[in-house]
Amino acid sequence: MQLMSRTSLITRGRTSRVLSAALLFALAAVGVSGPAVAHPHVFVTASTTINVEGGTVSSFDHVWKFDEMYTAMAIEGLDTNKDGKYDRQELAELAKVNVEGLKEFKYFTQAHLGGAELALVDPKPDQFWLEVNSGILSMHFRVALEKPVLTDAKEFSVTITDPSFFIAISLDEKEPAKMGAGSPPSCKAIVSAPKQEGGDAQKLGESFFEQLGGNRYGFMASKAISVQC
Repeated sequence: MQLMSRTSLITRGRTSRVLSAALLFALAAVGVSGPAVAHPHVFVTASTTINVEGGTVSSFDHVWKFDEMYTAMAIEGLDTNKDGKYDRQELAELAKVNVEGLKEFKYFTQAHLGGAELALVDPKPDQFWLEVNSGILSMHFRVALEKPVLTDAKEFSVTITDPSFFIAISLDEKEPAKMGAGSPPSCKAIVSAPKQEGGDAQKLGESFFEQLGGNRYGFMASKAISVQC
């Protein structure tokens, strides 16, 4: 069922706590039939580092900071040594669950070159982990391009978004995107404003915004990140 699969980033857990959180999100999603009525149930603040190797864009290092509600449900009971902290080992299974679930949706990462979508490579086991800082759960993971793109390629961009609006992903206000270590000093990560759409798409968006009280969750995430060298 598609509605249930939208919660796959948490429903494939192997602990009762993860499954409990998944069940709550599944119940919250009942009745969702499309973007016009789909209210976000998980909120993420994202930032991306663009990695360059040999003059080409090779991968993206994403950092997702989850909202307090998801954090509380996801990590409850995972402090197995009862020291009041959550180390990587304690969060390893949840990190694996999340990455496995995101794979189905291409990690909500859409890379395009000249209008064509580019193939991605799954994160390796040492390329994803979770951490908790100041009570907020953050996920770090790398998504690589199957075929790297030249840094000066025209019409190259990447967006991080969930088209279903189940997860509201907004870019970090202070540092939404940056170039990784080793990138040419002349290269910059540029975040562009979302494109204006007309006709039925615009009406659909306006209807969705009204239901959310004017909060533009989905379209905040549609901003494109490009490289300028």
